[in-house]
Amino acid sequence: MKVFMSIAVLSGAVAISSAAFASPGPVAVPDAPPIAAPLDQPFPGVLTVAVDATDIDHRIVKVREQVPVPTGGGDVVLLYPEWLPGDHAPSGTIGKLAGLEIRSNGTRLDWKRDVANPFAFHVQTPKDAASLDVSFQYLSAVNENVGAVQISSTIAFFEWSSLVLYPAGYYVRNIPVEAALTAPTGWTVATALDRAGPAGATIRFKPTTVETLVDSPVFAGKHAARIDLDPGGVAPVFLNVFADRASDLDATPAELDAHRALVRQAYRLFGAHHYDHYDFMLSISDLTFQQGLEHHRSSENGLGEGYFAHYADGADDRALLPHEFTHSWNGKFRRPADLWTPNYNVRMRNSMLWMYEGQTEYWGEVLSARSGLRTLAEEKEAIALTAAVYGDLPGGSWRPLQDTTHDEILNLRHTPSWKSWQRFKDYYSAGELMWLDADTLIRDLSGGKRSLDDFARAFFGIRDGDYTPVTYTFDDLVKALNGVQPYDWAGFLHARLDTTGKGATLDGLTRGGYRLVFDDKPNLMQKSAESVGKFKDFTFSIGLQVGKEGVLNEVQWDGPAFKAGLTSGMTLIAVNGFPFKEFDVAGAGDTLTEQLEATKSGSEPLELIVKTADRYKVVRIAYHGGPRYPHLERITGTPARLDDILSTRR
Repeated sequence: MKVFMSIAVLSGAVAISSAAFASPGPVAVPDAPPIAAPLDQPFPGVLTVAVDATDIDHRIVKVREQVPVPTGGGDVVLLYPEWLPGDHAPSGTIGKLAGLEIRSNGTRLDWKRDVANPFAFHVQTPKDAASLDVSFQYLSAVNENVGAVQISSTIAFFEWSSLVLYPAGYYVRNIPVEAALTAPTGWTVATALDRAGPAGATIRFKPTTVETLVDSPVFAGKHAARIDLDPGGVAPVFLNVFADRASDLDATPAELDAHRALVRQAYRLFGAHHYDHYDFMLSISDLTFQQGLEHHRSSENGLGEGYFAHYADGADDRALLPHEFTHSWNGKFRRPADLWTPNYNVRMRNSMLWMYEGQTEYWGEVLSARSGLRTLAEEKEAIALTAAVYGDLPGGSWRPLQDTTHDEILNLRHTPSWKSWQRFKDYYSAGELMWLDADTLIRDLSGGKRSLDDFARAFFGIRDGDYTPVTYTFDDLVKALNGVQPYDWAGFLHARLDTTGKGATLDGLTRGGYRLVFDDKPNLMQKSAESVGKFKDFTFSIGLQVGKEGVLNEVQWDGPAFKAGLTSGMTLIAVNGFPFKEFDVAGAGDTLTEQLEATKSGSEPLELIVKTADRYKVVRIAYHGGPRYPHLERITGTPARLDDILSTRR
């Protein structure tokens, strides 16, 4: 029914509405007083930081600082790092700072946390104060329930970003710092920081800047080995290995040769280096946090037990070091302009992570094959697995790849429940496929005369030996690509980044001479990942992944398991009447695989008993395709460009 109002009535309604807005009520609280923005100016003095990391029983690290302050007194703001390079999110560990005390000339001063910024502390300094004596503890996680475990009875690693308060108002590259570290007695310490003298109970490092300090994490441990990866090279490169057991340090000459080849192949790819020395830090442990994080002259790498002891079974792990090493060129030396900030409390923007991480992922895979860390067959299986996951990703139908660059911020405290639908950090692997597409396109357009290798040398190979960051924009990237091979590269990138459809294009595979196929033969890299991660992956058949103790790690959106009512977090109890205790996540012949085989000749649905919370239920999955695993198949009569991309450079 239509309702008509007279002009008079409408005018009265407007008057009443205006009067309502004028009625008493809450008003917005004024913004807090601004914190001084960082300026490119000299810092008056030298910051000192002394770290005591000997309390491994309690996982407590004690910090003492001396912070120079302007004379005359007044409000000084000390900042705790919030936006950390490589994390792509406000991941500063402020919640683990405790026991903060600030003194001047022996007198304890009150501090007040900024009401709008919990990473900032205000201190009213007296007129005669020349410096502040600051002390606090960093309370590292004591178990996985409260955070990433960084300290065990045999290994400790930490980042200086967790161990420093620095004054607002300055670029961190302009704040001089002198640091010292006391490690447990008898432990070996590795870091990219240069030492000031012979090692003793306390290691003193040469003066540097807060920027370099934060970019130079520390690893320490009871069982350690230091391996020269480039004897007589242009700059020292070492692999520093820490393990729970001394036996886990043992590596064969062939295994070490592949790690040395990684350095040579990177130099042949990029044509330059951007460090005076480089230290891979690698922990081999099931007791501490496993991760990879890039730095300019080093990298943090954590893998589970068996990296060397079970080397043949760990091909899935062997792309980590190539990825983080590549970041010294892509991400640290050259980085997107909106990912560079003057200090660690200015917001970063992640718009070009598909270049920062995506192309790094691509070169990491390429260097894994070129160095021999993976065989050609293993790398092709890895690419097949990536293509299978992202080539037909359900979430690609609604969410463009560019939007996933926000995921580190959107999912700071958790991972999505439905990764295949919500998408999660796809700029890594979908980005990898995009750059394979670009590489094969350049090769095709140039008749094989040019490739993405030429781009890498032109873009990352400038200023050999210099490690002062050089930023770039989208337009800079397009210009550099056109310098290698003229094409509508802006249109190429926008079509893959800003549109919806599938998760990623597989044109690079086709142009590379291969197609994606599925059969019942396990994928080598999928099998390796299952062995390392202790799970079984049925994504490409019934659409789920089963982890430890039968817990469903993931369920594929709109797949057979999804349609049957399964979700991640449920626990698998039985398959077609057979108890889960027969299920072996580490090997072939497990119950679920056997029953999947039977679906090819049977007509009955697959029956699972699952538990969710305190309830059990029976679900029936209408699936009859048997096990399915992805592989690459050669397209006859086409150039094998992918083989050339992955081949060792002589």
